[in-house]
Amino acid sequence: METLGNSQILGILSCAFCLPLVVSSEEVTIPAELKSAVARVVVNTTSCSVTCGLGFKLEEMCEITPAGERRNCTLLRSDCLTTWVCGMLHFTIPVGKPFQFSCLTWDTAGFGSQAYSYTWRFAHGLVTTKDVLFKRFPNPSSVLRFSPIREADAGTYRCDVQMWKTFRIIKRIYIGVRVIPKDLVDLDFQKSLTWEQKLAANKEEGNTESSTYEEVQEQQRFWQTQSFYGCLVGVGIGVAGVVLVSMALWFLWKILRRAAKKLPEI
Repeated sequence: METLGNSQILGILSCAFCLPLVVSSEEVTIPAELKSAVARVVVNTTSCSVTCGLGFKLEEMCEITPAGERRNCTLLRSDCLTTWVCGMLHFTIPVGKPFQFSCLTWDTAGFGSQAYSYTWRFAHGLVTTKDVLFKRFPNPSSVLRFSPIREADAGTYRCDVQMWKTFRIIKRIYIGVRVIPKDLVDLDFQKSLTWEQKLAANKEEGNTESSTYEEVQEQQRFWQTQSFYGCLVGVGIGVAGVVLVSMALWFLWKILRRAAKKLPEI
C-alpha cells in the first residue's frame, strides 16, 4: 500500500512538470486588430494643487502605438483630494472693518462650484475645534461675509463642503475670528519699526538694495531731530551749571562776610 501511494505522488509531480512544457510549446497568435490598436494612457501628471480639500491636477494623455510612439498628446484637468480635514485659520480684525472668507480656493470655486453644498456652524466667542460646541449658522454660500464686523461676530466658524450627488464631505475647515477695538493696538507692525530695525530686517531677508528716497528722508529727519534735542539738552545743562555755580559763589561770599564781621579788632 505504501509503495502504491508513493507511485501516485510521483505521477502527479511528473504531470505537473510536464504541463508547462506542453503549454509553452503551443504558439500564441495575436489578432491583427490588436497589433494595430492604439492605447490612450496618462503619461505624466502633476501633484494636487492643494494639500487638503478639493483641488485639481493636470494630466498629460497620449496615444501609444504598438511601436511605443507617443502622439496626439493633450492636457486634461481633473479633480483630486488628498485629505478633507484642513485644520484652523486665525484672523484678528478691528471692529467695523469688512471681512470675508471662502471655503473653496479661487481655482476650485470657478470649476463647477455648483456641484457642492455648504454647511456652516458657529461657536460664539470661542476659538475651538470641539464639534459639540458648534451650532448651525445660516449661510448657504461658500463665502462668509461681514460688512462691517462686530464684536458679537467673534468666535469660530466651521465650513463643511459636500458633493451634491453623494453627500460626501470633501473639505472641513475652521475659521477662528478675533474682533478687537480699533484703538486697542496698531496692527501695522512695519509702521512702528525704527529705521535701524527696518535696516536689520532687510539684512536678515537678504535685501541689499539701496534705501529708497523716503527712507533716506526719514533717516535724515531722525538724525536732525536727535541733534536738535541734543543741542537743547546741552544748552539747558550749560545754563543750569552757570546758575548753580553763581549761587554757590554768592552763598560763599555771604558766609565769609559774616565771619569777617564777628572777628575781634586787634
